[in-house]
Amino acid sequence: MATSSQPYPVRAGIDAEDAKDMLRAAIRKQRQERSERRRAQAGEAIAEIVVAQPVVAAARCVTAYSAVPTEPATIPLLEALAARGIRVLLPVLGAGLRREWAPFAGVDDLQFRAPGRPPEPSGPTLGGDAVAEADVVIVPALAVDTTGVRLGHGGGWYDRVLAHVRPGTPVVAIVFPEEVYDATVRPLPVEPHDRRVGNVVTPAGWRRLGEQAG
Repeated sequence: MATSSQPYPVRAGIDAEDAKDMLRAAIRKQRQERSERRRAQAGEAIAEIVVAQPVVAAARCVTAYSAVPTEPATIPLLEALAARGIRVLLPVLGAGLRREWAPFAGVDDLQFRAPGRPPEPSGPTLGGDAVAEADVVIVPALAVDTTGVRLGHGGGWYDRVLAHVRPGTPVVAIVFPEEVYDATVRPLPVEPHDRRVGNVVTPAGWRRLGEQAG
């Protein structure tokens, strides 16, 4: 963890919600400065690391997501999982802004439905609780810390989704290397509703977090 390149505008006396907003703005700015080539390279490395994990190799179903442009690319990962015969479920925005899931059916099937939204599968959607089918749950993040605190994009959807994950299912966040924070010196702000993740993957490798670390 290269703390010299980590944005950390958190100060004493700032409440968690404001601290999260400040961190999100700083990390998003840093992500925008990263080239498309570097994001693509990160995605290729992450795909190789994830599919090499025994827990992923043994999975029948994995939930993942389509990355937005500033995130580590996920298309290589989606294709690698599908090539191994793993059923891949992606988030879809349903009626009334309800979040659901739909099977990944290849890159050509992904559709941009609205500006600012990641591409989504075009096929029939499943209920929001379809995440319970997953043997591994892969989630986006802006940052994580070594206790498993995850800084999301601010919508709260994944915190609600993770309540439906089967007990014991590995939950894995994807970030760039400098977005893994040492909680002993730079803990991420956390609120009671936040759900922690047990693992993080970066182009540098897969790491267990919190009580699972060691």
